[in-house]
Amino acid sequence: MFVVILTYVADLAQVDDALQDHIAWLDQQYADGVFIASGRRVPRVGGVILARNLSREDLECRLASDPFRRRGLAEYAVTEFVPSRTAEGFEHLLP
Repeated sequence: MFVVILTYVADLAQVDDALQDHIAWLDQQYADGVFIASGRRVPRVGGVILARNLSREDLECRLASDPFRRRGLAEYAVTEFVPSRTAEGFEHLLP
């Protein structure tokens, strides 16, 4: 499983101009079964994505195709972890 932290490196007007393309990209990652949660950071300086069921290499390739990255609007920090415990109802996330 991976936690991806996006940090905007452009002003929000540019981010907002690319938002619909970014959402379409997110939709494809959910349809592929690799993203399980995503959303804005508070304050709005970037976003967070939780991903699973893929390799680090595949994740990096997918992130490279994000319109935010292609347009130079965000930087990405990726942390891999192995969940060893979950809240009730999330057991399916365990390896």
